[in-house]
Amino acid sequence: MTTNVREPSLLPASAIPGGCVAWNGGHARAWADAALPSWVPVRPRRWSVELVLWCAVLAAFGLLATTDLPPDLVALLPLQVVWWLWRPEVVRFSAPVLVVLVAVRATGLPWPVLVCAALLVLTSVTATGLRARARARQREGALAAAGGVVAVPPGADGPVRRGGLFLRFGAGLAVPGVALLATSGLWHGSGGRRLALAEGLFAVGLALTLLLSGALGRRRATALRTTPAPVLRVLVGKDEHEDAVVYAADDTRALRPLFTVATRAARDGDADGKGDGSDPDDRGDRGDRDDVAAREELEELLDKAAAPVPGPLREAVLYGAPCDGAEILLVGAAEEPGEPPVAECSTGPVRPLPERAAGRRLAREERAAVRAARDAELAETVRAGITVVPVRHWRAGAVDLLAGFLTALWCTGYFLLVIDDSLWFQALLLVTGLMCAVRVPVKIRWRVTADRTGVWLNRLRAPRHIPWDDLRAARRESFELQLRVRDGDNWAVAAPRWPWLQRRRRLVHPYDALAAELTAMIADPALRPTGESGAKERGRPLWPFAAVLGFAWIAVLVTRWLS
Repeated sequence: MTTNVREPSLLPASAIPGGCVAWNGGHARAWADAALPSWVPVRPRRWSVELVLWCAVLAAFGLLATTDLPPDLVALLPLQVVWWLWRPEVVRFSAPVLVVLVAVRATGLPWPVLVCAALLVLTSVTATGLRARARARQREGALAAAGGVVAVPPGADGPVRRGGLFLRFGAGLAVPGVALLATSGLWHGSGGRRLALAEGLFAVGLALTLLLSGALGRRRATALRTTPAPVLRVLVGKDEHEDAVVYAADDTRALRPLFTVATRAARDGDADGKGDGSDPDDRGDRGDRDDVAAREELEELLDKAAAPVPGPLREAVLYGAPCDGAEILLVGAAEEPGEPPVAECSTGPVRPLPERAAGRRLAREERAAVRAARDAELAETVRAGITVVPVRHWRAGAVDLLAGFLTALWCTGYFLLVIDDSLWFQALLLVTGLMCAVRVPVKIRWRVTADRTGVWLNRLRAPRHIPWDDLRAARRESFELQLRVRDGDNWAVAAPRWPWLQRRRRLVHPYDALAAELTAMIADPALRPTGESGAKERGRPLWPFAAVLGFAWIAVLVTRWLS
């Protein structure tokens, strides 16, 4: 069962449109039952989309190196997976194109490619059809629950910024893609022309995907803001990603989340349209204030995301008909008593939660509560064991050496994966090796020094000083040790960890211990060191080590080119 047992914060009656009904009972259960089965991916998160993109790029390179497939198939097969997971609207058009291409060239294709293409088309079309039907059922269920009550969302006259980032990235990615297609005939040899065509088609396909995502998001957000939308009373919370989690109005114990959606608080300037920026001085002052406010808001969100258990539920009014891929707007009660209601507009699509996914979410909350208790116990133990010394040091250990070895192994894998001898691939090897040459010294030679003035970090160039008042938090997030700084210039280093082995052997990860010690010093100045560190104690610059690794990598590549 969930750990969230506090009473929800109530929404003032003035913020609830007249006739707005609570979304609970049979309507909420029917909407939840209409969700897709767990095997159908519904709006995967950003990290999974990035992983799929990298896998698609590697698959495209693998097809180029190991098969004689034409460039259009080399680009379309990986893109079909991306569209299946991310933009199912494209599958209804791309699947017939893929079928036609395969049918035209069926006699010249090996049977593994034919089988993979057939399975890909069948799976993507089936999943897309299931999503379309589930989306229609959920939309009809939400409209039925609203009972015909509609209202104009707050801030309808404000600008709609939804999709702007995708539109900019899509336009930027289209430029090199079009350039590769236009110059493919200038490449020497059939292999180079084939590589340029495949890369150009793949880049253009990704660019069009981003442009379509931005355009659809903006169109749906504009339609929601400009026309009366169905309204429902719900309960809303936050998850570990600071996305909104919506529950039925009578689910006060948060036992069955209905869906999640990424949101951001609507700013006053967005709602009332004030401040058109006609005065340069006003525009500069407002820009500075906006930067400070945005940085403070980001820091507050990061602090909330670091909380081991979710916060209390809040009563809210939901504007829009929630379904897979929909845009909504939430007007919820403030987390602090006496504060006005908070309007949050969606920055991503609605992601319905099937029954199994909801169960996994509750299990994660229970594990988070257990981790919170364990972290609190560790913090107390560390705090009791801290002795005040003039200067305190922490440095890279065995797990960091392993992280450096894995980074070098990843770089070596690129070197051993000989795809071709083209200039493009050699440039990729050079850039990859130089990136590793910069990262490996930081991973295996990092050093943190604490004295009475603050914390010192050794870097590639000169050491960096962070005063105690500017150090917001020190914590371990997933594989990273993070130091969060008030100016936003945070520091992080990553290393492997095995939570199951740590629990079984009752081991403490070095990053957990370091974060607990720094957290205690941030909270209690009496535990901080009393002296000042010298230049040698703060660690040497890491650029000589990086330069040696970089020159060694260049020498290896030159030797390979000359052989």
